[in-house]
Amino acid sequence: MNSTSRTLLATALIATLLVALYLWWWQPAEPIVAAEPVAQAATVSDKPPMPAAAAISHALDPEPAAEPLPYLDGSDLPLGEALSAVVGAKPWKALFNPERVIRRIVATVDNLPRQQAPVKMWPVRPTGAWFETAASGDVLTVSPSNSRRYAAYVGLVQTVEVVKLVAIYRHFYPLFQQAYVDLGYPKGYFNDRLVVAIDDLLAAPELVESPQLVQRKVLYEYADTDLEGRSAGQKIMLRIGSGNARIVKARLREFRSAVATSPK
Repeated sequence: MNSTSRTLLATALIATLLVALYLWWWQPAEPIVAAEPVAQAATVSDKPPMPAAAAISHALDPEPAAEPLPYLDGSDLPLGEALSAVVGAKPWKALFNPERVIRRIVATVDNLPRQQAPVKMWPVRPTGAWFETAASGDVLTVSPSNSRRYAAYVGLVQTVEVVKLVAIYRHFYPLFQQAYVDLGYPKGYFNDRLVVAIDDLLAAPELVESPQLVQRKVLYEYADTDLEGRSAGQKIMLRIGSGNARIVKARLREFRSAVATSPK
């Protein structure tokens, strides 16, 4: 695989890992405001940082590089150009935040098992569509049609070749690890945190019926306290709809089996 192919496929990795991760912000009938640029290295949410593992649980050997990797903060342009070439200029501009991409991925992955995943860290843009609810008397639920908001992202997940993505993830792993250290984990190992995040997403419940909601001030919350207490990542899996979640979970299992040293 030549360096151009590696770069092209690496950009697809962004889509695969984070398609499932991307919309936790519920605002009813309000236009979505673009996130502010990340001026400094991405930081974690307001929750206390997870303690660094005493030992590496899922060691990952980076694929030998045929040529030197770019600097972490100099990787946006080649990644952006490659992804634009793969998905088209319009989807690239519409779906992705083009600045500090690897740092955004690392920060978002780190935040997913927490209660909050701050929007300013997302590597992808919000859908641009309003969250849809359905009302029956006094009962408010997530509208079944809400899952259509995620069609572009889930469609992208379905077209990605996971085997190739794993090779690229290994190739670029030193940059992901550097970003994780810069995030505040000098003894941490990003691949371990990625496996934790994937496992948390896979553990999201699959609901038969649309969950009930309550509206407190502006934001919606789940009426079920168990669902409301779930991680940001699991809430995303719930919101994209059961059909979309099954597609995303299947691809996450494929990716996990290739980067984790223990089965799930």
